Amino acid sequence: MKKDEVRVRFAPSPTGFLHIGGARTALFNYLYAKRHNGVFVLRVEDTDQARSTQEAAEAILDGLSWLGLSWDEGPFFQSERYDLYKEYIDQLVKEEKAYRCYCSPETLEQMREELKAQKKKPMYDGRCFSRRHEKNDQPFVIRFRVPQGQTTVHDLVKGDVTVDHKEIEDLVIARSDGTPTYNFVVVVDDAVMKITHVIRGDDHLNNTPKQILMYQALGFDVPQFAHLPLILGQDKTRLSKRHGATSVQMYRDMGYFPHAILNFLVRLGWSHKDQEIFSMAEMIEKFDFDAVGKSPGVFNPEKLLWINQHYMKHNSLEELVSGIEQYIEIPASRKNAPEMKKVIDALRDRAKTLDELAKLSSFYIQDEVVISKEDQLKFLTSDTKEPMQTFLQKIQSLNDWQHDALEKIFQETLTDHQLKFKSLGQPLRIILTASQFSPGIYDILEILGKDRSISRIQKALQTLY
Repeated sequence: MKKDEVRVRFAPSPTGFLHIGGARTALFNYLYAKRHNGVFVLRVEDTDQARSTQEAAEAILDGLSWLGLSWDEGPFFQSERYDLYKEYIDQLVKEEKAYRCYCSPETLEQMREELKAQKKKPMYDGRCFSRRHEKNDQPFVIRFRVPQGQTTVHDLVKGDVTVDHKEIEDLVIARSDGTPTYNFVVVVDDAVMKITHVIRGDDHLNNTPKQILMYQALGFDVPQFAHLPLILGQDKTRLSKRHGATSVQMYRDMGYFPHAILNFLVRLGWSHKDQEIFSMAEMIEKFDFDAVGKSPGVFNPEKLLWINQHYMKHNSLEELVSGIEQYIEIPASRKNAPEMKKVIDALRDRAKTLDELAKLSSFYIQDEVVISKEDQLKFLTSDTKEPMQTFLQKIQSLNDWQHDALEKIFQETLTDHQLKFKSLGQPLRIILTASQFSPGIYDILEILGKDRSISRIQKALQTLY
């Protein structure tokens, strides 16, 4: 490790998919590390064996990889490091900075009820510290002895936060089965991994004074802390499933670009003047904690959709085609054809997500289109039959299959049957694309080509008999 090297970590618990809030924490760690030419460490905090799963761990790694937040070291799994934790627990017990607690759950509950009755904070009173030299066969946990005094967290976002140790009980650092607890393993891992900056959600702020005390008790350097404001739903409650999609994978499946997610997340709690759209290089260059707000960020789905639509309009053809391939198989002959570019260019301003773009593009990509029963009843009526037959007859003999020639025939058909554009244009649009929203009629005909256009019109006319 280089002197003064910045080292940060993202440390998710593998109990589900990568949450939007977790993704933002990972992003802020990543940006800070990259700005300072530092190291981004990935650590999986799986000490809660009852809730942690390998599938969830893989899902989190998959989400980070999709977002492009590549880690420099790891992933490290806490479940594989128990021997290390035991070594430091034994050290604290030997130095009488931790002790065995033999209190049963019933004793602890009685203690808390008595304190409540006295209108005191229901917390462990440290009674077993006086028995620290005893050894018997009763079940026990290991508790960390909280010294007297105060601890001040010098937080890069929140400022100084001071806590009196009277508010902190002697916390359990090893359960009765010997497994270590969260607050303890976090301290050991961050110290051993030489983490210089702990960047995490401010729901962890209450744990920080406890952890600082353990850093000091173990003789470790205390890292700098930056606690990020939480992300709330639009009703100003903590973001949860009731607000809609909350995992990164859900947004991937709905057709969002990974960078659109990152661009959206970086603005939840951080800003740079009035700028809304950032490249990754700009995020790295401009990110600092001075511009991270103290107030929670509000998750706005419409804002995310607006950002994604920006990238729909400005990303390269290759990125868009690659993106829609997760929803629809594109034959090589069509993927590499000039018409594919025409389709994308005609639709990229209309579609807000890759999923939408795939659906709108399917009229060209797929051989057949399936017209909904509702659209058949609404648009393909008996009144459509005769003018559509006229248009078909005219284009069958057309050799110059170009925009202007197609428009001329279409206008002639309208005149022949004394129709307005919509009366024939919308049924034709439905026949050719099975959608009410598509490129212009003449663009569609050009893109599909003569044979495919005629085939679809002929097939639709058979349903009008």
